[in-house]
Amino acid sequence: MTERKPAGMTFDSWVDAQIERARRRGDFDELPGHGEPLTDLDAADDPAWWGKQLLRREGVSVLPPALEIRRKAESLREAAPSFRSEADVRMAAELLNAEIRRLNSHSPGGPATTQAPLDPEALMQAWRDAREDG
Repeated sequence: MTERKPAGMTFDSWVDAQIERARRRGDFDELPGHGEPLTDLDAADDPAWWGKQLLRREGVSVLPPALEIRRKAESLREAAPSFRSEADVRMAAELLNAEIRRLNSHSPGGPATTQAPLDPEALMQAWRDAREDG
């Protein structure tokens, strides 16, 4: 239980004193994000900042499905050379291609999908080339 505010002490000074004691004890050391820059400081004037932050934190995409699948395909092409094994590259390509085929076979809202399935062999070659260069 927290201590009661002493009589004759303002609420602000009482809170400040508690914070200072906690700081001296090291209660604020090693907190997540310690020493990292604060993000979205310029978004304070945006009335929907909290919603945008929630979507970003939860990994929710606001792109139409056709654009989201293109973004995923481009991300995989860029990331493939950094995967640890050929099996990882092949598995990622198979999973994304299954998603592309499912999306292409249905009529989602938004623009039509034009993303062709990725060529796993081209991704494998990019992975091999990165290993030879590195």
